[in-house]
Amino acid sequence: MVAIRIHAGLLVLFLCLAAAGTGSLCAGAPPSPLLGIHGRSIFSRSRTRSNSMLEKKAEHPLVEYETRYFSQILDHFTYRPQGYKIFQQRYLINDKHWGGAKKKAPIFVYTGNEGTIDWFANNTGFLFENAPKFGALLVFIEHRFYGKSMPFGSRNNSYKSAETLGYLNSQQALADYATFIIELKKNLSAQASPVVVFGGSYGGMLAAWFRLKYPHLAIGAVASSAPILHFDNIVPKNTFYDIVSNDFKKASKSCFNVIRESWNDLQSQSMKEGGLQKISKIFRTCKDLKTVDPVRAWLDQAFIYSAMTNYPTETNFLTPLPAYPVTAMCEVIDSFPRGTDSLSRVSAAASIYYNYSNTETCFEMEDDSDPHGLSGWGWQSTKEYIKEPCCAGH
Repeated sequence: MVAIRIHAGLLVLFLCLAAAGTGSLCAGAPPSPLLGIHGRSIFSRSRTRSNSMLEKKAEHPLVEYETRYFSQILDHFTYRPQGYKIFQQRYLINDKHWGGAKKKAPIFVYTGNEGTIDWFANNTGFLFENAPKFGALLVFIEHRFYGKSMPFGSRNNSYKSAETLGYLNSQQALADYATFIIELKKNLSAQASPVVVFGGSYGGMLAAWFRLKYPHLAIGAVASSAPILHFDNIVPKNTFYDIVSNDFKKASKSCFNVIRESWNDLQSQSMKEGGLQKISKIFRTCKDLKTVDPVRAWLDQAFIYSAMTNYPTETNFLTPLPAYPVTAMCEVIDSFPRGTDSLSRVSAAASIYYNYSNTETCFEMEDDSDPHGLSGWGWQSTKEYIKEPCCAGH
């Protein structure tokens, strides 16, 4: 997903690009009022200021930003009357350390991805940590159809049909960001300020594509964990699951073998008399299972997401997790006495992902809650990213 992890050399390269020609970067005067073309206000600001900690630990910097809105056009590519509809696109801004337009201080833009933008901002300390050093203005733009940036007002209206969801795609999102950056720089009289775009996962893909499609607007892009090559006829279908599997193999080969065996054991147990009841007990489900499929999906998500967020420190991005959650899972699996069944082991391991805070007494296997506003990704990923990962042999 989104935490930024890049090679130090790459970091220096892009940040030096951002700072090139800017001279001494120090805090400047507050920016000028954000007015649009011909004085029409296309930017607006909320009255509240959001503050949250990147981590619960005191040594992490304070993530601070102001929430504002930009009047964005619905369709950038056709001339149909309905395409000129305007919606309010949310963005977060932090000008605390910005050196100002006169000093040509850089602008760091996070290209929002599939979720609420404050969720990503609260978990991207990389930008906040580097803003003081480079005198950078920080901007996090929310992706259309996610969070509060709903083109047709409410979520229900925006998601109601293929006609409305047809405006949910990466091309429109990139054009949103280009339009926003142009207007922002114009209204801050900061046309000479260099822009570097940042993103992770799908947001990283957007950052890379933005640099390629709009090179006149961004001098560089930092694309973390961005699978821009993961399409048909470029990489094998099993590439994604190969990477996930290798994470567990590196932690413990015996752990990996237990997980691999558990898939067959789960299926065979479900076909036995009273098998589903036994599985329900092993996995502490809140309701008795009627099929084994929810458990498969529950385990699949736990192992995949733990590999995706296998960070060296405790995090609270997708869910509260320990440092190196893959290693923690394997330590649990390997700690069981010899001869313990695989299902008990993987159930205990998955509990690290779902219950690291030790607050759950049972597990809802078919929980359809969406705390991070990801629901649009099902449509978008199917419509645009048809590369189907294969897990045969894993």
